[in-house]
Amino acid sequence: MNKILFKKQLSKDVYSMRIAAPMIAEERAAGQFIILQVDEDYGERIPLTIADADIKEGSITIIYQVVGKSTLALSKMEVGDKLPALVGPLGTATHIENFGTVVCVGGGIGVAPLHPIAQALKNAGNKVITIIGARNKELIILEEEMKTIADEFILCTDDGSYGRKDLVTAPLKEICERVEKPNMVIAIGPPVMMKFCSETTRPYEVFTQVSLNTIMVDGTGMCGGCRVNVGNKVKFVCVDGPEFDGHKVDFDNMINRLNSYKEIERDAHNCYLDALVDEKESNL
Repeated sequence: MNKILFKKQLSKDVYSMRIAAPMIAEERAAGQFIILQVDEDYGERIPLTIADADIKEGSITIIYQVVGKSTLALSKMEVGDKLPALVGPLGTATHIENFGTVVCVGGGIGVAPLHPIAQALKNAGNKVITIIGARNKELIILEEEMKTIADEFILCTDDGSYGRKDLVTAPLKEICERVEKPNMVIAIGPPVMMKFCSETTRPYEVFTQVSLNTIMVDGTGMCGGCRVNVGNKVKFVCVDGPEFDGHKVDFDNMINRLNSYKEIERDAHNCYLDALVDEKESNL
């Protein structure tokens, strides 16, 4: 059992949790994830990126968005509660070295898995340019943490309610057009955002790495739900990734497959919410 040590709501439907997991904290590397289970008997296993770790405390930090039943159930847990199952670290760690100048682009909840990667790149001596964006100010997360890491920091909102009114691809294009273009781009966020970041950098031949963790289900390579086409080859995100060359990913296929899960996630979320309401009313 892994105890919840800290919980905070970062924005609408987005939560941060620190969980006791000393062995995972010692072994984890940037880009890796864990699998947890909220209910020992009936809960599904869900993969979540390790956003941070504290070896001294023996804890890891996860940041998640409420989408389906399991993330809704997780959001109802409080400090002191224990998770019945938590396994990790899993997945291939991000390759970290001194590349030179690296642009880290995060969209929405994607800023959470981007944070440890940007941190590791900075520690390796890279110049880190960070671009983070969201639909509006209320959905921005980890602003101060990312700003602390960055040599140059750019914040965008779709509606202009905070920072620059633009999509993240606009400043990314400007940076690629500089006399000294970046050596590498890492983009993490909604699939459509990663697709257009990859298309933005393609004409400039700037290597662009994306993280496809949003399509993972089982997290061990057994279910096949996370298969994607990369360079005309089938890959499994949980064991071959979660990071791939964005210029080789078939994003259209991935987006279509993700959309097929949305109705199921919504129904599971609503059924669980209805059950909570019924339980509350029966106790009155």
